[in-house]
Parts: sequence; structure tokens; C-alpha cells
Amino acid sequence: MEIKELANKILKTAVSCHSSDIFIFPKSDNFELKIRTDKGINKLENITLSTGTELINYFKFIGEMDIAEHRRPQVGSLARQIQDERIYLRFSSTGDFLNHEALVIRLIYGNRHNNYFFPEQFTELEKLCQKRGLVITSGPTGSGKTSTMYQLAKNIGEDKIVMTIEDPVEILEKSFLQTQINLPANITYLALLKAALRNRPDILIIGEIRDRETAKVAINAALSGHLVLATVHAKSSLQTISRLEGLGISKSELLNSLTGVSYQRLIWNQKLQQPACLFDIASGEILKDEIQNEKRKEFITWNKNISTLKEKEIISDEQYSIFSQG
Repeated sequence: MEIKELANKILKTAVSCHSSDIFIFPKSDNFELKIRTDKGINKLENITLSTGTELINYFKFIGEMDIAEHRRPQVGSLARQIQDERIYLRFSSTGDFLNHEALVIRLIYGNRHNNYFFPEQFTELEKLCQKRGLVITSGPTGSGKTSTMYQLAKNIGEDKIVMTIEDPVEILEKSFLQTQINLPANITYLALLKAALRNRPDILIIGEIRDRETAKVAINAALSGHLVLATVHAKSSLQTISRLEGLGISKSELLNSLTGVSYQRLIWNQKLQQPACLFDIASGEILKDEIQNEKRKEFITWNKNISTLKEKEIISDEQYSIFSQG
């Protein structure tokens, strides 16, 4: 099989599974091809070292990367029509200590709606967004956090200015002003946040709050009347509060700026044979009480809802076992 044909086959397979990433990783005597889907990491096949090297060089070439450089990390990008859908591909290559190169391809789709086990949970988030302030969502990689933020902004942001700050942009949305950090050019989260506030968007989407400075600017934006939608890494809805405190945000700032926190996971709906999103949401007096508590719980309704899904046989016993603790 020619390299171009193999590359197209891999891309078509990934898009048909709505994969978020393609991994081309070197092993001792071959390359391993994997994709990330809603169900986790799936192995496609092994290919020879020579084929893997040619495949990476092909992707680097179409991504306008330097095919002669195999050790220095590089990034590239390309927009391509795949299976009647325009997909944005973001390439990231790096070399290992044996001078073998690895490539990760991020697939960025147009905005697609998540499915929800309890649609009223998304409606609750919409109502919280109407109050403005800071609405935070947490959850592991691939849990649909960005899709949730985009869908919220689309639903309530008609005739409003929506600006995103991401690393990288994960969803193409022409109605938003989408920006992306670029560290070699010194375009950081903080620099884009400061620029965003000068542009006075109605809704600001921050891909991830990852440091003290970004957290402070996000809080100030929320306090000044913007709706700020953002993500942080936290293991549960209420531990999101602790994560923000760990980034230097005081209880007073949280009480005055934080409108709601949520935690979400994509779980396989065995009746519909597709993934669906389950939330755990804290807001109002419950949120205020938890902010002031020194020792916090993990969830609000997660355990009750996951048990309901199991009892109704919407999720399997295995899924329940995996997700019952979040």
C-alpha cells in the first residue's frame, strides 16, 4: 500500500470513529498506530519502521513541517475534506532518545452536540450562564468539556461577541473569534486574556485555567460582568473549588465571581449505542456553603444519577463500576 493511500485510510478510519487524536509511536522494531475515541485508546495496527518513518514524513510534508528535522519538536496544520466533512488537522512531532520520531495528529471538527443522559442538566447550565460570572467545568481528557462550553455559548450567545482562548483550538466555529496560544511567538494564555478584555467580548471561553495569573485574570473578567466559561483539571465538581484555591484564588473572590461548577464524563449508553454526557453541577447556596467549608465533599448528585442509569439498564454493570466514583 502506498504511503498516501495508507495515510488517507488512517484519516478516514479516525473520522468514522469521531476520534480526537491519531498516535504514530515508535517501538523497538515497529511503529504502533492508535486512535483516541469516546471509549478510550484503540490500537489500529503495527507497521514496519520504514513504513512508519515514511508515513510521518508524509504527514509532516503536507503539514508544512521540516522533514529533515527529526529531533526538535515541531507543529504543523492542514485543513482537509474527509468523508464529506471539513476537518482541521494539527500535527505535533517529537523525537525520542533513540532518534526515532513520533507524531500525534489532533482532529478538530465542526461543533457537534453532545448527547445527555439528563437533558435538564444542560438546561440548568444554560440558566446559570444567564447569570454571567465564572462557570467552570472539569473532567478528564476527551470528556466533551470543550463541546459543552461551545454549545452553551452558541445557545445563549446569539447576537453576542464570543471569544475563545485555547491551546490548541479544538472545534471550528465560524461565529466565534477563536484565538490560540503560540509560545514561540510569546502569545500566552495571559497575553491573549488581556487582549480579550480590551476587545470586550460578551462571552469568553478559556480552554484551560492552568496557572495563578490566568486564574486571576479570569476571576477579574467574571467580576467585571463578562460570562467566562473555562475548564480546570479536577477530579470532581466540588474539588474544582479546591483547585482554584490552589491557584491562589481566595474564598472571597470565589464567592463573588463563581456562578457554577460542573464535572462531566462521557459514558456509553448501551440502549442508544452511543456515548452520552453525565454532569454533576453545584451552584447557588450549595456552592456557597462548599466554598466556605474547609473540608469538601466530591459530588452533589453523581452517585444518585449513576445508580439510576444502572437500575434502568442504560449503562452496563461494567460502566457503573468504572464511573461510580467519577
